[in-house]
Amino acid sequence: MMIKLWMLLLICILMLGLSSINGDTDSKDVSALNIMYSSMNSPSQLTGWTSSAGDPCGQLWKGITCSGSRVTQIKISNLGLTGSIGYSLQNMDALTDFDISHNNFGGTVPYNLPLNVLRLNLASCNFNGAVPYSISTMKSLQQLDLSHNQFSGQLGVVFSDLPSLSSMDLSGNSLTGNLSSSMRSLTSLTSLNLENNQFTGTIDVLADLPLRTLNVANNHFTGWIPRQLQNINLQKGGNSWSEGPAPPAPPGSHTPKKSATHKKSSQSSNSSKSGISAGAVVGIILAIAVVVAIVGFVIFKKKSRRPTPDIEKMDIKKPFVTIASNDVHELKSVHSSSSINTTTLDAVATINLKPPPLDRHKSFDNEDFSNKTTVTKVPTPVPGNVKSYSIADLQMATASFSSENLIGEGSIGRVYRAQFENGKVLAVKKIDSSVIANHSEDFTEVVASISQLHHPNVTELVGYCSEHGQHLLIYEFHKNGSLHDFLHLEDEYSELLTWNTRVNIALGSARALEYMHEVCSPSVVHQNFKSENILLDGELNPHLSDCGLATILPNVNQVMNHNTCAPEVADSGQYTLKSDVFSFGVVMLELLTGRKPFDSSRTRTEQSLVRWATPQLHDIDSLTKMVDPALEGLFPVKSLSRFADVIALCVQPEPEFRPPMSEVVQALVRLVQRANMSKRTVGNGARTADSSDTNDSVN
Repeated sequence: MMIKLWMLLLICILMLGLSSINGDTDSKDVSALNIMYSSMNSPSQLTGWTSSAGDPCGQLWKGITCSGSRVTQIKISNLGLTGSIGYSLQNMDALTDFDISHNNFGGTVPYNLPLNVLRLNLASCNFNGAVPYSISTMKSLQQLDLSHNQFSGQLGVVFSDLPSLSSMDLSGNSLTGNLSSSMRSLTSLTSLNLENNQFTGTIDVLADLPLRTLNVANNHFTGWIPRQLQNINLQKGGNSWSEGPAPPAPPGSHTPKKSATHKKSSQSSNSSKSGISAGAVVGIILAIAVVVAIVGFVIFKKKSRRPTPDIEKMDIKKPFVTIASNDVHELKSVHSSSSINTTTLDAVATINLKPPPLDRHKSFDNEDFSNKTTVTKVPTPVPGNVKSYSIADLQMATASFSSENLIGEGSIGRVYRAQFENGKVLAVKKIDSSVIANHSEDFTEVVASISQLHHPNVTELVGYCSEHGQHLLIYEFHKNGSLHDFLHLEDEYSELLTWNTRVNIALGSARALEYMHEVCSPSVVHQNFKSENILLDGELNPHLSDCGLATILPNVNQVMNHNTCAPEVADSGQYTLKSDVFSFGVVMLELLTGRKPFDSSRTRTEQSLVRWATPQLHDIDSLTKMVDPALEGLFPVKSLSRFADVIALCVQPEPEFRPPMSEVVQALVRLVQRANMSKRTVGNGARTADSSDTNDSVN
């Protein structure tokens, strides 16, 4: 009897042990789901979920499917979820299905999405901003649905590494620009929906895809429908298609040349039958001989100009990825070529300047350069304080523009961190071709204009590169990134911005605008002033980026966020010095509240920061409740009140009532001086001001 009891007890222990083993979810998955749950405001409808620890696989969390100890599926659609989806999803490397569609998240999609997902569904979630570039790295992706959100700007996804993608739905957004030539790599794509966007250009890049269903209705496409697409399930209304037969292929294209050569060969082989004279035959033979000689000479020259072994070690000969935008460090000791050797075409011919990552087994894409008509123009002289870099220089400094060096994506392009052999770090910005548009011939004029801007709070331009239709700017590098990231991206390693630091950031940014508005002649209107363009150095000093670009490249206006621009700009599209002042007031509101200019995850009355905050700026009780919770009440109340007074002046609806930036600077200087006095007595970021500050009257 005792033996049976012991055996029964042993069996129970074994069963409990097996149960605990089967339910022991991988710690990376648990942590990511905990963060996701908290970011979604801990919704009660997600039964079983917790904000710390737990066992998703063993406790059957709602919408979670596991294989062994790894989470493989998250399907939580149509649950009325809000907030955001967290920032650690990239750690869930076993996840194959991610469906959060038909919820009310809003805001931008986090950069770090799970890499190994096969099916990604973010439809109808009120997401805005740019389509996340990280989709480019999901090499196993088969189905992608981003439909019915508020995504805007150019489609920044590079499709070269997505050969398995069979279905893609981008309909119902506000995406702009031409279709990327990298879409030619979507060799498995059978269904594509681009309906109700603002795409432009032709759809020729889709011609050779195995599409069975294509919806391009209600865009701004032009040109002719490719013949290959006319016999599929095609919806094309609401565009500006060309009438009549499509024109012949342009001169110089490869296909016509092959056809002509083949035709000549055929004619020459049949010359005796068709009565062609001997002289004509000799002429044809001589022409062919000349062509062969030219080809042989070109091949010989290419072989004689191979890259050196050292360059090969640097991987220069492989196809390379695109380039983008941001910041930099010092100029003096940057080691790079100061001249562009346009004759060394064999070294450059292997460079593919499209956004990363690219297929490194793919040959050089002729479309990048050879299809572009080159117009020779005498460049505008560039001042000696900026350097001319070659593409090869920048590729070596950025590890071939690898994704690891991608800093971010701005309104006019992408930014990469570039480290040169002497240890100097710069930031390389590639201007999107659609932004520079008809100004590509005047690029050196753009460089010359920006190079005149010199101020401690303006990001310094130190170089540029212009080769083969690509336009790159090289700036100082500021390691702490943008103010936007500090305020709005959750990062356990981020340093807290104290109240005094926020005031100093506002003052430095104001001084940058004051310099552009009142020192530069003629005045420079920034036109795109926002927290994303305020970069912070190691001491958290602000540096305004993208200065001088908007006035020369008017297409920048089209990507301006209407939640940060002045009312008159939203109505008329006209920018002035006073519209910059309004945008500055919006950034001050972000510093005060820690909120984004627009947050669709909040209630309707609180979504627009300016509309929600402005009526409360002069009520001290309401004002203190508006302050960023991250400050935990550590701010001088008097300083807060003066800060709010400046904001109220800057965000006046009528531009004539907004102060010039010199007055804003003076008000902030007085505020900083009083804050420093308070700091001596009660410490940095004090909860209350000292007596002298408290008794002082409001200016």
